[in-house]
Amino acid sequence: MMHPSRQAYVEEAEDTDMGIDLANIPVDRNYDLPSAAAGIPAERASAILSQFERKRRAAAMAVPTDDGRVRARLRELGEPITLFGEGPADRRDRLRELLTDLAERQEAAAAEGDVEMMEAGEGDEAEEEAEQQEEFYTEGTHELLQARKDIARFSLPRAKARVARLREESTIPLRTHIKHRKAIKEKLHNFDLYGSQIAGDRPVSICRFSPDGQIIATGNWGGGIRLLTVPNLEEKLSFQAHNDRVGGLSWFPGATLPTSNVSESTVNLVSGGGEGNVRLWSLDKDQPLATLSGHSGRVCRTEFHPSGRYVASASYDTTWRLWDVETTAELLLQEGHSREVYTVAFNNDGSLLASGGLDSIGRIWDLRTGRTVMILEGHIREIFGMDWGVDGYRVLSGSGDGWVKCWDLRQVRNSGGIGAHKSVVSDLRWYKGAESDSYLPSAEGRMDVDGATPTDEAPVPVQPKKSGTFFVSSGFDKNVNIFSADDWSLVKTLSGHAGNVLSTDISGDAQWIASCGHDRTVKLWGIE
Repeated sequence: MMHPSRQAYVEEAEDTDMGIDLANIPVDRNYDLPSAAAGIPAERASAILSQFERKRRAAAMAVPTDDGRVRARLRELGEPITLFGEGPADRRDRLRELLTDLAERQEAAAAEGDVEMMEAGEGDEAEEEAEQQEEFYTEGTHELLQARKDIARFSLPRAKARVARLREESTIPLRTHIKHRKAIKEKLHNFDLYGSQIAGDRPVSICRFSPDGQIIATGNWGGGIRLLTVPNLEEKLSFQAHNDRVGGLSWFPGATLPTSNVSESTVNLVSGGGEGNVRLWSLDKDQPLATLSGHSGRVCRTEFHPSGRYVASASYDTTWRLWDVETTAELLLQEGHSREVYTVAFNNDGSLLASGGLDSIGRIWDLRTGRTVMILEGHIREIFGMDWGVDGYRVLSGSGDGWVKCWDLRQVRNSGGIGAHKSVVSDLRWYKGAESDSYLPSAEGRMDVDGATPTDEAPVPVQPKKSGTFFVSSGFDKNVNIFSADDWSLVKTLSGHAGNVLSTDISGDAQWIASCGHDRTVKLWGIE
């Protein structure tokens, strides 16, 4: 036997890590991604979020374990009870997928107003029809030609004044801009719930502040409109406006302002209903001043032109229309969307209109020529909200994919994207200031932050504006979010609704934010 000291030394092999046991694998079902995931394009992040949300929903779906009950449930759904080579586990997974699809369709129908989803097998036919479609032009009437000329006369001076204002702002030092934005963010952090009021027996679909910020107009799924005072949320006026749900609601430019010549007995409001009618309202009676008929489907949104002479309406008949307020005549029936049109919005100049629909496509229209200026492609779900910035060349769109995207008309591209909500973005509003005229320069060519004319004779250096610095969005995650409009960061989340939030708005002085939703309430958020 060899002495141990003379034996060759061999190092013992260390225990190598052969991996991790299956029982110790961590399970993380939190699929929420940050809104600005580094290195991930907005479209890909949207697809990932949608896929994860679908997996989460499928995992929580209750599915029978007994194969006989699985077959019976498949038969109830009108599906084959078994496929070639399919075992009980595969059959159960197929049922889970079908139930998940059914739940998503039912949720979408409730959210979009009973949207009829495309049946299986119709996708190929729709694609074939889309390939056969081509752009065409329809000769307009003399009234439409005159309206286009009037819109051009109205919008060109405003565009000139806006560009002059932007040139003035370009001379402001960067340090001043940074201090101004920082002060605004600090103020926005102070928003909190001020009051809540039930505004209908059914979900409240839309809310809009009056131009003076002292009244909130609300519309509900029962067809009623209620006017609530600010800040007490007391009922000022209530009437049955439509036979079906109220979708669109917009104030006449200058209505309720003490300096305006708009009286309570003239047109102050426009509304759109589920029966397809657009109606004009005063503030002193519960009967419409006029009814604009022509849509064959539900009217989802209505908007006054900045001049107040025209009204645009978006409808489920796949068109949006332009109406003359004075004559109540239909001036334009505009096609261009392959599915229902849900939202329309005018820019402050009054020259352009943005439309978005359930085809997930947005379009920018030049009202002076009738041509499409830009097509907004990038969302993977329906577009439910659109709004313009005061700069005149940027427009926001909110979609069912949970994203808010910013589109730059100068660069003709998507300039930003925000994962704004965990679910559907139902509405969004860009803060524009007290009125659309707030950006017009004064006689001296100078203006302060609120758009007021200086009283002293010496010109005052141009200061940054508060308008256009932030926007708010509402979503089906029961939240209202406030975002900065320069770096697109989330400033604050306002939580308090018990159900999906369907609409939101900002008062002209930025002191109040209103929201409404499925819980049948209107909530008022104020700065502490």
